[in-house]
Amino acid sequence: MDKLESFRNYLKNCKSIISLCGAGLSASSGLPTFRGSGGLWKNYSSIDLATPDAFHTDAGLVWQFYTFRRHAALKAKPNNGHKALSKLSYLENINYLTLTQNVDNASRIAKHNPKKLLELHGNLFTLSCTNFMCTFKEEQNYNHPLTPALADCEDEFSEGSFQPVKEIPESELPHCPRCNTGLLRPGVVWFGEPLPLKVIDKVDEFLVKNDPINLILVIGTSQSVWPAAAYIDRVKQQGGKVAVFNTEIPDMETVENKNAKGEYQGWAFKGDAAITLPLALEALIGKI
Repeated sequence: MDKLESFRNYLKNCKSIISLCGAGLSASSGLPTFRGSGGLWKNYSSIDLATPDAFHTDAGLVWQFYTFRRHAALKAKPNNGHKALSKLSYLENINYLTLTQNVDNASRIAKHNPKKLLELHGNLFTLSCTNFMCTFKEEQNYNHPLTPALADCEDEFSEGSFQPVKEIPESELPHCPRCNTGLLRPGVVWFGEPLPLKVIDKVDEFLVKNDPINLILVIGTSQSVWPAAAYIDRVKQQGGKVAVFNTEIPDMETVENKNAKGEYQGWAFKGDAAITLPLALEALIGKI
């Protein structure tokens, strides 16, 4: 029995499934992953810009970076990987949940069942006030640019040529419409910030309520980093199996871990998740 057939046979009998998605899922939609040597924006490290300290030091610089990201997400369209998970989320005979680390809004645009979607790292199109005394939060704000000063921030970075950013005073950046004093910030989880407790609680609730989870799909992200590793361990402890979909899977043999009979104990599908994922799920969702 080949790998795909083995996976599909197991999939047909699954009652509870969870998916964990990373940047690799959206790469085929033309969205930058900001990983490896390509993790630069105008000669700035994307990691250095995605921190509370960076926003405190130069909110104008950070807002230009996120204006670029919002523009890229607005131009992008969900790929067949997003669409496959969307179809999976509406199946009535399966307990299902998608956990996405992506902030690009692609799952929502793909009409994923909102009751079965958790955005671990927030969403580019959510805005929140930085004033400690203000609780303003707005979702699905697709205005572009958010202020006139942020116009033209969507220019692509040309590798090898330094394109200086603009110096934008705080008075010309997005401000809270409720308190009128606090700066607005992107509603995403920055490096150094904890994941929202409400989101973590909902994941835990799903894992407990639907124990055992039969299958976890790890899509476009490494299975060795948190929170992927933690959730994979939880599923394995419940007797479930792991299927990885990514362009690079350095530990394929470990994931697949065939038993003495040569039967797959997990599956690793190397390649574009926009292609491999719909094909693997076809037994449940049909053709995309």
